[in-house]
Amino acid sequence: MEEFFVWHGEQNRPELNKALIQRYVKSLRAQKLSSATVNQKLSAIRKLATEAEDNALIDSRLANGIRAVKGVPFRGRRTGNWLTKEEAQRWLNAPDTKTLKGMRDRALLAILIGCGLRRAEAAILSFHHIEQREGRWAIVDIVGKRDKMRTVPMPSWAKTTVDAWKTVAHLEEGFVFRRVNKGDNLMGKSLTPQAIRDIVNGYAEKLQNQGIAPHDLRRTFAKLAHKGGSPIDQIQLSLGHDSIQTTEKYLGVEQDLTNAPCDHLGLRISNKI
Repeated sequence: MEEFFVWHGEQNRPELNKALIQRYVKSLRAQKLSSATVNQKLSAIRKLATEAEDNALIDSRLANGIRAVKGVPFRGRRTGNWLTKEEAQRWLNAPDTKTLKGMRDRALLAILIGCGLRRAEAAILSFHHIEQREGRWAIVDIVGKRDKMRTVPMPSWAKTTVDAWKTVAHLEEGFVFRRVNKGDNLMGKSLTPQAIRDIVNGYAEKLQNQGIAPHDLRRTFAKLAHKGGSPIDQIQLSLGHDSIQTTEKYLGVEQDLTNAPCDHLGLRISNKI
């Protein structure tokens, strides 16, 4: 928004309307910005128009015109990053399990890679979410984007790392992933999504996998599960993608907790303590 206001000032502050926003989008495209970047900036301006309308600063006609400005179409598809099976195995074995922080980090990486959770979901993960269903452990009723609730099967090795962390940290309830200070002492507060991002970035640098972010570990889960033979519709159920409702209605599928996506990753945790 600050960039838009600077540009608006350079244009001698004309009336906020559809034509003006179309000119702004054209100026953004002239900067060779990506479609995603332009559309993100445009989304903020649409919200500005809505707020202005709600506060009687512009009339509905102008607000509707601004909201009607089309975004930039995507060409092609961004591939994204993910780890190979061998790289994912190194990540799981990278934390120093002689420390409290290392035990926490190993459990965190196991949940991100083994269950495909988003970092925001890992931040709110509580011990009460982890229950048995149909003879296996699962993360039950986790709430993700847009308040969508789902159940995510857990591989046995991920559950083992969480149990080990729970034991050494003397935890019984509440959030699973907590802060650990520089003295390797447990702090009461849960990790934030940003803290999880920083932890992942640290291991990416340590393991020379620069550019790997938490969402790439989620993508790694999907890639390895698919390569291991897991049905795509079951992977969608674990990930909780927006299209899963359509997929369920179209295919008439039900989540298979016996033959779950995480069972096809082919990863394990070493026995070192």
